[in-house]
Amino acid sequence: MSTLKLSRCRVEELITHATIIGRLVPENAGDYMKLVRLAWSFRRVVNLMVREVANDTTMKDATKKLYSLLPNYIYLETAYKHAKLVVKGCRFNNGNPRHVHVRKLFIISRGSKWDRGNRNIKLILRREYFTVLIKYPWDSSWIKCRAFFGGKYISLLRELIELSRMRIDGYGARIVFRNRRLELHVSVPLHLYLKHFSMSKRRGYGLVAGLDLNSDRLNMVVIDSNARIVALKTAWLPEVTLHGFSRDKARNVRLKKLRGLLSYARRIGVNYIVFENLLVVKKRSKVGSPSGNRKITRFAKKQLLQHGLLMTMKLCLTPILVNPKGTTHSCEHKEVMKSRGAETLICSFLYHSIFFYLF
Repeated sequence: MSTLKLSRCRVEELITHATIIGRLVPENAGDYMKLVRLAWSFRRVVNLMVREVANDTTMKDATKKLYSLLPNYIYLETAYKHAKLVVKGCRFNNGNPRHVHVRKLFIISRGSKWDRGNRNIKLILRREYFTVLIKYPWDSSWIKCRAFFGGKYISLLRELIELSRMRIDGYGARIVFRNRRLELHVSVPLHLYLKHFSMSKRRGYGLVAGLDLNSDRLNMVVIDSNARIVALKTAWLPEVTLHGFSRDKARNVRLKKLRGLLSYARRIGVNYIVFENLLVVKKRSKVGSPSGNRKITRFAKKQLLQHGLLMTMKLCLTPILVNPKGTTHSCEHKEVMKSRGAETLICSFLYHSIFFYLF
């Protein structure tokens, strides 16, 4: 396959943190109203920051300009960085960032080890819950809340808090208003997350699995060193693109199916999992079919890809990203597609260069 060229990127560039989600409960009604005001101001600042980023305003000038709306530089810097991501994604899909309007209420504070974890959102471990202190910038007071996480995350968060006190690691935090409840999302460094949740490494058989992620199905093919197909498996999920299907339910269905495929690959002795880097592929334009448009708009490619990479590392398998550009229109594509399929095309090419990639 001399004419087919797949450029590979490092997984560490795509996923650096894992997110732990917990339930957030304010101490009283006054703290809740302060939290709502802070969220409204943060959302307004993000919308204004999107315009500033679109106009190529520097972060220093933008934060000075909007300091009167939200008098806290950490919140402002975080809003600027979030706006940069919004503008980047909008321009990647040929959109106009000046037409972007953020609707959901949320608060983000970036972490830093020099701020003992996070300057604006601090976690304090109690016996049955976490006390969360959130900086209220207008009178320099703290909003007090309680956070409840799953029992399996307690030891991880305890170590994270200890590392932040020693200024070794920091953690980002996001507060999300969702379905009449509050959620606290804590970004944990990837190495610390894998230390607590990765499985023991198993001796495999040198097999390579290629995954093809779609909005309504997940395809996997497993090949050996001679590019012979060992196993084929497809997980169907047509319900996630139906009208009225809950977004949260769709997320659970997608991730459970993906986890099932990766667990199956580990059981049969797969060592390497190949993913297409879907983030370099632009969003498809609308088509004439209503069902096709729903499949396009409800394709959670970033969610699937990031969860797949994280789950692969938790299972102690080696994830590899390839750029899918050029596979469809290559000289070998038509012949290989007829005989074996697209996933085998990617895997068979990658197998011959896998040791060069790793070493």
